[in-house]
Amino acid sequence: MSVSAAFFAQAQDVSILRNTVDVYSSTPMVGSSKFNAMAGANGALGGDASALLTNPAGLGVAISGEASGTLSIAGNKNKSTWAGSAVDYSQTNTDLGNIGGVIAFPLMTESGWKFINIGINHSNQSLDNYVESPGSNGLIYDFDVDKSSSLAGHAYDRYGNLSKTSFGVGANYNHNVYIGAGFNFFNASIDQSDKAAFRSLQNGSLEYFDRQSTPFSERSSGFSASVGVIGKLSPNFRIGGAIETPTFWRIDRGYNYYNDPTYGDGSDGESRDLTTPLKATVSAAFVASKNFSLNVDYTLGLTRPKYKVVTGIESELNSFFKDNYKNTSEVRIGAEYRLKQLRLRGGYSFMSNPFDALTVSRFNADGSAGDQSYSNMLLNNRNLASFGLGYDFKSFYIDASYQYVTTTYSNPFLRGIETGDPGTDTAYYSPYNNMTDTPGNIISSNSFVVSEVKNNRNNFFITFGWKF
Repeated sequence: MSVSAAFFAQAQDVSILRNTVDVYSSTPMVGSSKFNAMAGANGALGGDASALLTNPAGLGVAISGEASGTLSIAGNKNKSTWAGSAVDYSQTNTDLGNIGGVIAFPLMTESGWKFINIGINHSNQSLDNYVESPGSNGLIYDFDVDKSSSLAGHAYDRYGNLSKTSFGVGANYNHNVYIGAGFNFFNASIDQSDKAAFRSLQNGSLEYFDRQSTPFSERSSGFSASVGVIGKLSPNFRIGGAIETPTFWRIDRGYNYYNDPTYGDGSDGESRDLTTPLKATVSAAFVASKNFSLNVDYTLGLTRPKYKVVTGIESELNSFFKDNYKNTSEVRIGAEYRLKQLRLRGGYSFMSNPFDALTVSRFNADGSAGDQSYSNMLLNNRNLASFGLGYDFKSFYIDASYQYVTTTYSNPFLRGIETGDPGTDTAYYSPYNNMTDTPGNIISSNSFVVSEVKNNRNNFFITFGWKF
């Protein structure tokens, strides 16, 4: 589909589309080190509070109480390549990634119900992601007959956190069937900028430009519910299934605007309601003995993101997702081997690209423009490999894990049209010059620059737990 004329109409930009899927429609998957070492594959195994991230029926598997805390060290590296040049950027964040606990209540009855368990889990992950792309001396913008500048570079800068706090209950029927339900409360904090730099051909000075309606800050909260079941087909085989409702988000957003015909430059705010996809997970597990277990999960998004329409902006967003979004799926495989008190774990997951191929008008390094189709625009398939170790001291345990996550995608920027109305304007603006009492310059363009970004994440986790 060609979207070169309407890809980011009105006040929408790459950041909003990407965050809708990458932040608000995703689920925080930072659990305990055991959970992370097995790539989040525990939908038919359960047994601890991390089950609330995949299948709340896993709470019913626990036969004793447990509490744990997980330290997260997340490393993020982006390499953006365009016009024969590349820019690398790395950052590391350390945080409390997960806290969870389960209280098990044995039922002293003659019925088949053996346990009723209550669980709570808090998962937190960093959203920090800085992508700086190189420029080109051949891409020149003429402001007037006496002033021309070449593209010196561009940067998307996002920082913040996403958390999910879940409360659930699970039940054990005759050690063969487990059922559970959970309530999930989300919070997101995002600060985002979209900035371009141009170098003067006259004197070599740099001039910085912010896209209309950026930088922006979002403070958001959401709610979802989940239900699940796990059943034993035999002593060694289990299957599971879970449904998580859409997450209903309220997004409060503050942003800067430029060149308003009445107010000039200033700031404003707005609120939006977003409903993210309904998700279903099916799982299967093989438990050979107390020493080895293997689990496979498959999660599929059944619907697409949808904003409540208040203005034309939400209609534009919904139209984009209707035409270009495809249901995302994720496969997770994890295994654990126990050697006396030592635990060895490993896992792998694959998440599919959430967007169809897109065709846009894009600049070449020499400044010429033409249409180009991209199969990995904005986001792409994601691969995750993990492994971990643990040691059980009976009442206490310590686990450690490592994850390597990689993806490569096409990163569009710089397209923006000056309309004179901040509600539809998408151009880039430099600051008002107070020294000369003159307005800043404006970059207006019908075409994108598209760089290739390779993203690598190296995540380390360590968990301390207590069983009671």
